[in-house]
Amino acid sequence: MSSQKDFIKIYGARVHNLKNINIDIPRNELVVFTGKSGSGKSSLAFDTIHAEGQRRYLETFNAYARQFLGNMERPEVDKITGLSPVVAIEQKTTSKNPRSTVGTITEIYDYLRLLYARVGVAYSHKSGKKMVRFTDDQILKLLQNDFKYKAINLLAPIVRSRKGHYAELFHSLAKKGFIKVRVDGEIIEITPSLKLDRYKTHDIEVVIDRLKVTDKNAKRLLSSLKLAMKDGGGVMMVIEKGKTDARYFSRSLMCPETGIAYKNPEPNSFSFNSPKGACKFCNGLGKYKIVDEEKIVPNHELSINMGAIAPIANRKSDWIISQIEIIGKKYDFTLSTPFSDIPEKAVEAIMYGETDTLKVKLKTAGISKTYKLNFDGIVNFIQEQSKNSYVKSIEKWASKYMSEHDCKRCGGSRLNVEASHFKVAGKGIHEVSNMDISSFEEWVLTIDKSLNKNELKIAKQIIKELCKRLQFIVDVGLSYLSLNRSSKTLSGGEAQRIRLATQIGTQLTNVLYI
Repeated sequence: MSSQKDFIKIYGARVHNLKNINIDIPRNELVVFTGKSGSGKSSLAFDTIHAEGQRRYLETFNAYARQFLGNMERPEVDKITGLSPVVAIEQKTTSKNPRSTVGTITEIYDYLRLLYARVGVAYSHKSGKKMVRFTDDQILKLLQNDFKYKAINLLAPIVRSRKGHYAELFHSLAKKGFIKVRVDGEIIEITPSLKLDRYKTHDIEVVIDRLKVTDKNAKRLLSSLKLAMKDGGGVMMVIEKGKTDARYFSRSLMCPETGIAYKNPEPNSFSFNSPKGACKFCNGLGKYKIVDEEKIVPNHELSINMGAIAPIANRKSDWIISQIEIIGKKYDFTLSTPFSDIPEKAVEAIMYGETDTLKVKLKTAGISKTYKLNFDGIVNFIQEQSKNSYVKSIEKWASKYMSEHDCKRCGGSRLNVEASHFKVAGKGIHEVSNMDISSFEEWVLTIDKSLNKNELKIAKQIIKELCKRLQFIVDVGLSYLSLNRSSKTLSGGEAQRIRLATQIGTQLTNVLYI
């Protein structure tokens, strides 16, 4: 005879359509409820078994905690025995948040960020060359090898492409004992009256030392090198005497050709939900909205009086209508003119605004009347209203007349330019996020071939965790999805299977999944 612990026993279930049902459900098995619509499948699974399991769990909390959680009503059932802690995986869509993706829901993207932060190889977004990182001793050896017996200038970059006259900066440098600076590629002496054009952008480097690279000068070279690194914020420049081309050296990731440097990567550097990794232009959304003129004027055959301009079709905004009437007086059309017959310059004024003072001769009275035109334009007005995120109704109204486009700066990757130029096994994080899960799993299995011994030690556990989670998604039949697929575009079944794969990945034991 089987033990009572092998079954979930339900006595007298009467929730909704259930008519005093008694049932024994085997534990540690996959049990399926089937039947016609309205037969009570969900009532038994969710409203009876899950509701009772959740109620019992909440009752384990003390009275203080329960006041915040609220009390759950007991389902209409006489008795349930053999119940385990319950997790319900319901068929409903996941978060509507535009920042939520398949990668973030399943936590695969979190492991991917960690992988790129630890073993990613940085490339310059200007030259495409591999970024390098030097210690002070390595820089000293390079200087001694590459500039042996040559006279060089050691410089520390202190201003990069910024406007200003910098009189105070030069005064401060002179007080510290520096004699020369390199301004916009030309080395000049610091004088008491030195001042630059405040309206032009400037590059300024302070000349730390001028010396000949010999074994005798090694100690002085190292000392000047350290000072250049300190003043240059971890970056220094070397220019051979008589030449203009500079070589850059950095303690951080740096392009040896152009001198641009990246900060040392961390997992947040690859997160589009963090200011450290998000594209500044689209704020990490990968898309941006612009006002669509076709949505503003959907039917060009109508006149403005008949509702050609959709945002003001109800004619509630008298001021906008009066401004358009003045534009009509200037460009010779009325509110009854079909929109297709309105002159092109007038349409531009309606859409993007115009400021003018207009004198119109009144035929009947024989006098002139002055009209003041100070109109921002329909497009600019809607664009401004769309920024009112604190008033949801206004933002929603404005979004009706806007279209979504891929961000031109990041190409829809959501990441800033630095994050997009770190590669693992020859691919950037945005490239692998665009792959379907099947291709992504194949790529993950090839990563180890491109890593050295130390990198493999670091990445081994991350790769193992990635493979495990990917396999769960493949097993539930979602291998066609990509990691960057927005969660709000998933169907109910897809969202349910993703949650199922995520739950299986947690590897909880003795849990009842519904």
